[in-house]
Amino acid sequence: MNLTNNQFDILTHLIKDNVPFTQREIAVALNKSIGTVNKAVAELNKAGYIKKGVITNDGVAALEPYRAKRAVFIAAGFGERLVPVTLNTPKPLVRVKGVRIIDTLLDAVKEAGIEEIIIVRGYLSEQFDQLLYKYPNIKFLENPIYNETNNISSALCARYMLKNAYIFDSDLLLNKKTLITKYQYASNYLGFPVEKTDDWCLASKKGIITKMALGGINCHHMIGISYWTETDGAKLSEHIKLAYEMPGGKERLWDQVPLEYFAKEYMVRIRECSYGDVFEVDTYNELKALDSVYV
Repeated sequence: MNLTNNQFDILTHLIKDNVPFTQREIAVALNKSIGTVNKAVAELNKAGYIKKGVITNDGVAALEPYRAKRAVFIAAGFGERLVPVTLNTPKPLVRVKGVRIIDTLLDAVKEAGIEEIIIVRGYLSEQFDQLLYKYPNIKFLENPIYNETNNISSALCARYMLKNAYIFDSDLLLNKKTLITKYQYASNYLGFPVEKTDDWCLASKKGIITKMALGGINCHHMIGISYWTETDGAKLSEHIKLAYEMPGGKERLWDQVPLEYFAKEYMVRIRECSYGDVFEVDTYNELKALDSVYV
């Protein structure tokens, strides 16, 4: 059967530790009412997905459609605002306090048990080979026109790999690894709430994204980490190609495909995080502020 959101939350909570939990403990951990948890637990017990407060093998199988199967990294660009350091190094491979920016994301993916990793590369592409020493399961896709288009061309390169997949901007310092989880219930974007921003942001209603815009009030600052279900990932495969072929499509961000061009075809959720959980190293001055090695 398809899981409800409450059933999903309870099963993913139980599978983390695989030890018995009382319904009260589950309610506290998930910030849900006792009544909500009691109802969902009764349904899960009836279905055979939990027994005596522990997830069963059938429960694990019920989570399988919600398992993240791959991670796609958009890493082809030049990173011009990080000059001069990016003159010789792709932005994702720049080190902050000795750690490559992309490693903070790759380590989280690895810890979440996501084995299939795809990196779309372009600028100084051969330098990404160094990642294979630490992450030998990486597969590379080449974007030969990265310098002629926006990042939609990189998404086009990976468009058949977006089902049950995270999509990452590769220039993000991830400070909270647990944001990358093995299971996701619905397609979503990470974002943190802001009263006002001049950056890319997401407006939402009842947790569903209604608009992507450059600047907004009482919205969520948009973070370049999203997740796509099997159904939505299949739609993205076709919609990215259609958007790319539109007049001016090559100059667009790939995120505009599901959030603007074909917004009526998707119900993408906001997955809220906190300021500082993820940090985009956008300019050289920001890099200097993070690491005194850069002067």
